[in-house]
Amino acid sequence: MQRLDLCGTADIAPGNALRVEAGGLTLAVFNLDGEFFVTDDLCTHGPGSLAEGYIDGDVVECNFHNGQFDIKTGEVVSPPCMVPVKTYKTIVENGRVLIEAD
Repeated sequence: MQRLDLCGTADIAPGNALRVEAGGLTLAVFNLDGEFFVTDDLCTHGPGSLAEGYIDGDVVECNFHNGQFDIKTGEVVSPPCMVPVKTYKTIVENGRVLIEAD
């Protein structure tokens, strides 16, 4: 496992997301009321960016076909998506958001 430094906590306002590229990955970093979560940015159904999606509570709606995922678990909430999105163990340290990745 390696730690990847993604961004500062101040870079993402609560209720928003940021698209980040690090370690060969393209990720969506979400700030849910000061708690941070990281998923793959690419929707599992099409070319939509989850960081550019609509966030409602713990759910992100893809901006491409409007499929929905649980931000915390990656599980599908609403079709047309059928495959969960990958999530990452997120660490907040010294005002930075990091993940552990393979």
